[in-house]
Amino acid sequence: MDKVFKALADPGRRLLLDRLYADNGQTLGQLCEHLEMTRQAVTKHLKLLEEASLVVTIWRGREKLHYLNPVPIHEIAERWIGKFERARLRVLAELKTQLEGEADG
Repeated sequence: MDKVFKALADPGRRLLLDRLYADNGQTLGQLCEHLEMTRQAVTKHLKLLEEASLVVTIWRGREKLHYLNPVPIHEIAERWIGKFERARLRVLAELKTQLEGEADG
């Protein structure tokens, strides 16, 4: 999970993930379009994203396509956000039950 947090810490890598979210399955050339990064910088960022399992690649002939893998982000959400959300929802449900009980009584 440390690799995922490290990968997400960089705005350039988050931008690449956003680009893949908008249009999944892009080549390096497509990802480099409209970015103010060199091709070499994009390649380095993609390598870190792959190491964190946030991006997976598939070869289609001579083209290497990059795809967003949302599983590590989902795991972070479940571990770090979901448990806090559950407690908040439980409190809201208890409040609703109390308010309904007062309305009936």
